[in-house]
Amino acid sequence: YNIERERKWAYWFSKEACRLNNIQKAAVIGCGFVGSSIAFTLMQSGIFSELVLIDANRDKAEGEAMDLSHGLPFTHPMDIRAGDYDDVADCALVIVTAGAGQKPGETRLDLVHKNVAIFRSIIPEIARRNRDAILLIVSNPVDVLTWAAWKLSGYPANRVLGSGTVLDTARLKYLLGERLGVDSRSVHAFIIGEHGDSELAVWSGANVSGISLDHFCELRGYYEHDKADEWLQREVRDSAYEIIRRKGATYYGVAMAVERIVRAIVRDEHSVLPVSNLLQGQYGIDGLCMSIPAVVGRNGVEDTLEIPLSPAEREALRDSAATLRDVVDSLEL
Repeated sequence: YNIERERKWAYWFSKEACRLNNIQKAAVIGCGFVGSSIAFTLMQSGIFSELVLIDANRDKAEGEAMDLSHGLPFTHPMDIRAGDYDDVADCALVIVTAGAGQKPGETRLDLVHKNVAIFRSIIPEIARRNRDAILLIVSNPVDVLTWAAWKLSGYPANRVLGSGTVLDTARLKYLLGERLGVDSRSVHAFIIGEHGDSELAVWSGANVSGISLDHFCELRGYYEHDKADEWLQREVRDSAYEIIRRKGATYYGVAMAVERIVRAIVRDEHSVLPVSNLLQGQYGIDGLCMSIPAVVGRNGVEDTLEIPLSPAEREALRDSAATLRDVVDSLEL
């Protein structure tokens, strides 16, 4: 009873907090490839009336804001400008992309100590000015940094989430759609766990418009399911490495994934998305941020869904959690 009462009060306070901020205003912190691509995508979406760009290099933020603003006659009216941390005071949403980028040969986890150090300077600045926003973390390693942002901000767990495996899931849907010759939007499947090398596909629940994936594959003439599943998961996992090897960075795909999450929040869609969020006992995992399907709406993460997994998938998820636990335990937060 006490736990349920606390959840209800937390939800109520979160709802009230959202009314204090301007739901039509957001800030993007970090104006590198990812941050500027997100700003461009959000400008085109028409979700916000005000967008503030913040970067350690003020000239960079101003240049991006100028460049974007010159395209406003072709899209929706809004105010795009460079700013500083004082400008986040009434933002309903703060998107954090700042940090060192992944280089060829690096894993996402290789970035952890550099980017946690950067977060130590960023997150407290946000929290001092705004206690009521939703923090959306995009910087990598996103699961660890979502956890770090939650710790450093003191925000309720539901209002700190990461972009997680929303993009990985889209990559899986795209590859399956290409392989099966169907619209990728008809493919329903999730990548869960770490947004990184230990992530896993939930094959046991995958389907194409309600038809189990294995059965649909057979309808299209594919029968070697295990071999195909292994190839697909490897392709999804290594996608970022291949893009980085060819062009130096990934940013368009993640920008569109972030726009999808933002839309679910601002429009209070209650969408189910595999965002990075704090697990509190689900699958026997506690105190870690991982990508698990969650209901996302105006209050951030409204519910974390413990979807059915096969025994092998449960074991793989526990292994993924152990990988993240080792990293989190090495941080002094």
